[in-house]
Amino acid sequence: MIALKGNGGPQFPRYFMPIKSLEKSELPLNGTLVLDFSQFLAGPVSAMRLADLGARVIKIERPGVGDIGRTLAFAGLEKDGDTLSFHIMNRNKESYAADLKNSEGLRQVWELVKKADVIIQNFRPGVIERLGLGYEDVKRINPRVIYGSATGYGAEGPFKDRPGQDLLAQSISGLPWLNGRAGDPPIPVGLAVADIFTSTHLASGVIALLLRRERTGQGGCVESSLLESMLDLQFELISANLFDPSVVVNRGAGNSAHAFLPAPYGLYETSDGYLAIAMTPIPELGKLLGVDLNQYKDPKSWWSDQEIIMKTLSAALATNTTEYWLNILDGADIWCAPVLTLPELISHEGFKAIDMVQETSRKGRDGLEVKIPTTRSPLRIDGKTIKNSSGAPHVGQDTEKIRREFGI
Repeated sequence: MIALKGNGGPQFPRYFMPIKSLEKSELPLNGTLVLDFSQFLAGPVSAMRLADLGARVIKIERPGVGDIGRTLAFAGLEKDGDTLSFHIMNRNKESYAADLKNSEGLRQVWELVKKADVIIQNFRPGVIERLGLGYEDVKRINPRVIYGSATGYGAEGPFKDRPGQDLLAQSISGLPWLNGRAGDPPIPVGLAVADIFTSTHLASGVIALLLRRERTGQGGCVESSLLESMLDLQFELISANLFDPSVVVNRGAGNSAHAFLPAPYGLYETSDGYLAIAMTPIPELGKLLGVDLNQYKDPKSWWSDQEIIMKTLSAALATNTTEYWLNILDGADIWCAPVLTLPELISHEGFKAIDMVQETSRKGRDGLEVKIPTTRSPLRIDGKTIKNSSGAPHVGQDTEKIRREFGI
């Protein structure tokens, strides 16, 4: 399903009649103009989230080269000269090509800045200011503008000039020490969680300032960073350590899935797969699995004897299939779930039921339609999903149209 190379590309499955989607005019940010100066992931995805909600997003790109994200391939996948990553992060945007280091290019962009409702940028601290497009510069010309800025580690402090990259931010934040089990090395999350969470926080801040502007007429600047987003993700752990410095990461052994939760919380191998079990009284669980765990009635023992309990549960669960145990545990209202592989998830009726897939398209360099299957916005508004079929733009494909429209 994800083999994008070749002329035809993947066939996009039509599972069933989808949930009704909102029309453009129904979207809450319809009529909002966003200028997206960002590259890579956090900034572009933040702007994409605003586009999903109805904003018109004009992506400002270098002539010819464009966003460097066009060449940074996710899993080596590409289509029509751009990576899959770029296609899915920049859907539903327009592209305006301008050289910001050229006086004429900068003049043209300023004409757009004067009319913008929102600006998104994720340059390293100080770069956008040297180009003359920092918040203080922009608000003098457009005081109502909402200015969203994403960095790696904030604009101050010893980390500020380090490369703002997801793995590096995860590592500095300490997050990899939460994954895995006792004796394992640090294990980073296998997704760009720092970028993705930052994009969500930045979009949320922009929307909050748009609401304030509606009330007061006041513009503003919202900032977030990869590091701050990773610290927010760990707010329980950090708060516990601030409250009691003796609380540190001591990863559980065996099947443990959380450094701070007792047995049975974890993943267990069955005869044909894996099963996740969350918070559950140990004696009751043992009875359902056919093992005697009545000596662990005291919840404190679920922590102190975590490894012994989990080994006992593991031995029992390994004797039969995931489906067999799910039938028993679901029937008893135990908090559990199958551990699905990606292909199992995609083919599952539960995935189809939430109608999470959409298809974008654009005209390819060869004149043929380029279709990209991807996920939709996770939001539903008034019971309707948010979908848009407009694909990511080619570099500068909308420049002339925008010049005519804005009189540049």
